[in-house]
Amino acid sequence: MKIDVEECTGCGICLDYCNVEAISLNEEIASIDLDICVECWVCYRNEVCPFDCFEPTPLESYGETFKHVLSDPTITSKGTGIPGRGTEEAKTNDVTGRFNKDVYGICIDMGRPGMGAYLRDVEKVAMAMAAVGVRFASPKETPLSGVMTNVRTGKIRDDILDVHVMSVIIEGTVKREQIDPVLKAIKTVGDEIDTVFSLGIVSMLTDDGDRPLMEALERHDIKVPLRGKVNVGLGKPLYHG
Repeated sequence: MKIDVEECTGCGICLDYCNVEAISLNEEIASIDLDICVECWVCYRNEVCPFDCFEPTPLESYGETFKHVLSDPTITSKGTGIPGRGTEEAKTNDVTGRFNKDVYGICIDMGRPGMGAYLRDVEKVAMAMAAVGVRFASPKETPLSGVMTNVRTGKIRDDILDVHVMSVIIEGTVKREQIDPVLKAIKTVGDEIDTVFSLGIVSMLTDDGDRPLMEALERHDIKVPLRGKVNVGLGKPLYHG
């Protein structure tokens, strides 16, 4: 994204619309920090500038294209065929059957509007999860796996580690008996990154009412969630087990 400096009046209207505060006023002219910009194109698509100063620039590098796909919900990911971050989310488990009674689904949503996340921090969390048994979703299900050089370790391509995205989801599964190491690792790595994240755990309800999971959360001083998404089985199931 670029700004037509000849037309910009420095009114500052656009500043409040940038999701990651990449726009600033420099000598009364708006400018974009391209290292922070996530190429969401909110400023352009919503026509926030009264003088039509925003103009998309060619996405020449792989990193530029990747962060645009993740940050612009109007764009479809070629790898997954799904818009935006391109993930076949956990809430569709009724029809995808990605999680069963033997595993927990792990969904770590990194970054948020207003902050974003660098892929180097995403890699730290992904590798910490892989080390304790999390197995990541395939590139057909989530774009993040498509930029990993090794989906078994969570290693991300070195050439895009400095890419800044609005948000991205680390998705995978872990055997139920491994949930304690996962919770311990997520608390440890959380102190090593410079962004925010939310942890989602997907569970198919079992006869014990998921009490082991609740007890594990308590052991690691993680508050038991008061809200959650519940699939009631109305979708056409592809998984039977």
